[in-house]
Amino acid sequence: MTAARSSYRAIRDEISRRIASRVWLPGALIPGEEALSVEFGAARATVNRALRELAEAGLIERRRKAGTRVSLHPVREARFVIPLVRQEVEAGGAAYQYRLLSSETIEAPPLIRARLGLSADALLRHVRALHLADRRPYQFEDRYIVLETVSAAKDADFTETGPNEWLVETAPFTHAEFTFHADAAGAEAELLNVEKGAPVFVGERITWLGERPITLVRMIHPSTYRMVTKL
Repeated sequence: MTAARSSYRAIRDEISRRIASRVWLPGALIPGEEALSVEFGAARATVNRALRELAEAGLIERRRKAGTRVSLHPVREARFVIPLVRQEVEAGGAAYQYRLLSSETIEAPPLIRARLGLSADALLRHVRALHLADRRPYQFEDRYIVLETVSAAKDADFTETGPNEWLVETAPFTHAEFTFHADAAGAEAELLNVEKGAPVFVGERITWLGERPITLVRMIHPSTYRMVTKL
């Protein structure tokens, strides 16, 4: 990316995109301020501000005389740990199983586009999966991944490993929004082995990298589900 006079936000977001897309891998040394200033056509003070914000967000590590590197342990570990369904199930003493139900690249539906602030031509990887505990339905996962932010998701293989685990390992984020509510089972009722209209527990999560949305996921559990948080 080059620009006549890039703003610090544009520089910050482009560096975030490269980290999310694995152009720069965890632990990799990234170009210095002088090189970035030339690339983006910006003053070093502008580049410095962008790097400072990324460092504060936990995406990069800056050390005098040692340069700037992509963080080995991105911000998700410093602020909030995205739970792995596998670990939740196994922590409860049950055997975990995963089933991929469907996976396709689609244009963003109007509702998802509005919630994530996407353009009309934005492409998403839409993945539906079922997680089981001792062969009983535990969670139905309905997930949208924004390919503009995480381009590697386009060709990711979710047959054996679900997008939940893949994203935690692959896509660092800076902030997230969590919503929990009760609902009535709809089309997913049969998958969860409950009656249509039966009460279910729903969790929704959106994660961002800077101003770029990464994923929106809707996680639906039978009413027997219990969420336990330890601080």
